[in-house]
Amino acid sequence: MKRMAALIGRTAVSCWHHGSPHLPPLSAWAPGPPYTCPQIRHLAAKQNKGQFKGQKIKPVKLEKQQKQEVEIKQRMTVSELAKAMNKDIDHVYEALLNTDVDLDELEPDTVLEEKWIKEAVKRSGMKHKWAKLVETKVRENKDIQRQPPPDPAQLVPRAPVVTIMGHVDHGKTTLLDSLRKSQIAAQEAGGITQHIGAFRVQLPTGEKITFLDTPGHAAFSAMRARGAMVTDIVILVVAADDGVMNQTIESIQHAKKSKVPIIVAVNKCDKPQADPQRVKEELVGHDVVCEEFGGETQAIHVSALKGDNLLELAEATVTLAEVLELKGDPTGLVEGIVIESRSDKGKGPVTTAIIQHGTLRKGCTLVAGKCWAKVRFMFDEYNQAVSEAGPSIPVEIVGWKDLPSAGEEILEVESEQRAREVVEWRSYMEEQDKMKEDQQAIEAKQKQHQESYKKDRESMAHLSWRQRRAALYRANKHKLSHRVSEKTEIEELTLPIIVKGDVDGSVEAILNILESYDADDQCELDVVHFGVGDISERDINLAETFSGIIYGFNVTANKSVQQMAAKNGIPLRLHRVIYKLIDQLKDDLSSKLPPTTEENIIGEASVLATFDVTVGKKKIPVAGCRVQKGQLDKKMKFRLIRGRNILWEGSLTTLKHLKDDVLTVKTGMECGLALDNEELEYKPGDEIICYKESEIKQKISWDPGF
Repeated sequence: MKRMAALIGRTAVSCWHHGSPHLPPLSAWAPGPPYTCPQIRHLAAKQNKGQFKGQKIKPVKLEKQQKQEVEIKQRMTVSELAKAMNKDIDHVYEALLNTDVDLDELEPDTVLEEKWIKEAVKRSGMKHKWAKLVETKVRENKDIQRQPPPDPAQLVPRAPVVTIMGHVDHGKTTLLDSLRKSQIAAQEAGGITQHIGAFRVQLPTGEKITFLDTPGHAAFSAMRARGAMVTDIVILVVAADDGVMNQTIESIQHAKKSKVPIIVAVNKCDKPQADPQRVKEELVGHDVVCEEFGGETQAIHVSALKGDNLLELAEATVTLAEVLELKGDPTGLVEGIVIESRSDKGKGPVTTAIIQHGTLRKGCTLVAGKCWAKVRFMFDEYNQAVSEAGPSIPVEIVGWKDLPSAGEEILEVESEQRAREVVEWRSYMEEQDKMKEDQQAIEAKQKQHQESYKKDRESMAHLSWRQRRAALYRANKHKLSHRVSEKTEIEELTLPIIVKGDVDGSVEAILNILESYDADDQCELDVVHFGVGDISERDINLAETFSGIIYGFNVTANKSVQQMAAKNGIPLRLHRVIYKLIDQLKDDLSSKLPPTTEENIIGEASVLATFDVTVGKKKIPVAGCRVQKGQLDKKMKFRLIRGRNILWEGSLTTLKHLKDDVLTVKTGMECGLALDNEELEYKPGDEIICYKESEIKQKISWDPGF
């Protein structure tokens, strides 16, 4: 209605200034002197003799004004029609006045029906013509695919890729430490693995095994799934003193989904409370049947801390690898999988990858997702430069133009130009898919709106237009804009955050946790930005724009960035353990919530009699009461109850015991009291409740699951 009123007003002013035939000119409204007549002087030109003698005057032909042509097409939006007519959007609204179109529901991106497009053009004094259909050229598919399976004669034996999986704190990294004779576990924050690491171990017998160490914490489910996808064998580590836990079950599911054989390593067998037999019995319930129970799964009792039976575990792994007859093709184009990706200060974007086919060398051109690389350097897990990497070898690759996501497939292409073509094609296809999704969402929304609009119109068909307007106003009253105070309150219940992590997998894990957020009714969580790398000045500026908080996982902020954050009042939450970061986020969300009010009843009294007391010229009603429970405290709040109805809430003006003013009256004592509402009438049997209100901080109801 507001838009319609504005358009009518605008139309009237437009007619006024352009000399509409229905309105007098502006000069006619100017006050003039009384009893005056306008004097008009008629001018005549003298006709020359014989100028038009015997000549016919030819009628002057007025040129026919050409109507402007407007190119129209199906499914035009309001803004597209305005652009085609070379007018502003308000002109389209004016042209559709007094039609069946609901102007209040029209937005610039609203799709118009064909008849209303033509009607708007016609009312604007123009004529329409259909736009020529431009035949869209189908783009050639420039994507790259994996190579067909190689000739079996070219295959050579390769080392097995073994993923160590299991529940958090069951000793996976300590087991790998003992195999590598290194000290990874001592360097880990909180004693838990929070990255996926790839390492190559050479056993005393000479065999080489590539190990993937996956996190066991609940937050890193995607990393475990990725580890299971690229592996040949899964070593399932289960603590003998703890048994089968949540992430143990999840690891079994990942292995079975990927159809990967399992070897069970029953760890911590050196502990007094260890019970390996119970562990193996529990595993049977999850379809992992050990050999001693008639199954095919090997179970090795180990102590990662003391190094007991580690050689037996390694031999079991090598034996299973021989049975699987693992082979790879070191020739041909390189294929691999991104295990992890991070941003390094000196090296730039860096990925850890497992090579599956071919041999990777310096100068190779690679594509992964929508990123490409010209390989400049390669490093092993000890940060030593290597010249080449064949099948099953983990390697760090330097030379990426952008940071690919963990889990992306790496494929080699013949040139940089071909790599750009592939990346451009994949970006184009992603845009097309997004456009289709957006179009489907728009169409679904429009269909829903049209059905709702049609239903509303049908329900009001029997009403007059005045009654219909009143009914529509009542129905849409809640949609009107909030007052300023209400808007401020609503804006406060949103927490904008920026997430930064050291590697892509860590950011992925945090975002996966945030996807489980289900407390939007309490406080909305808005992820403004996320990325890999240390906190930068850009992050501070972004957080200042949105009044947000920056959460960093295993990243740092240099001194100048910290000073900038402190100056602008931007909180920096830097953590090295993921569950501590999530706990901090929950506390920040809880701090946004308004406190709840809790009532504590201090005392109850019943009215025995009522009487009036004269104070000056006023008569004040007073209730004579006896305290039944607790005590009455004059400083607290009071409530008057009659039957089940609350008649009044407020405070006392007077509280007396006998003739003395008192602050408190205890159980069993009688008193007289007057309320701050003098118009209330007491009755014997009424109850007076004394209560205290206290504010309690709310806690966010979101439970991330750990």
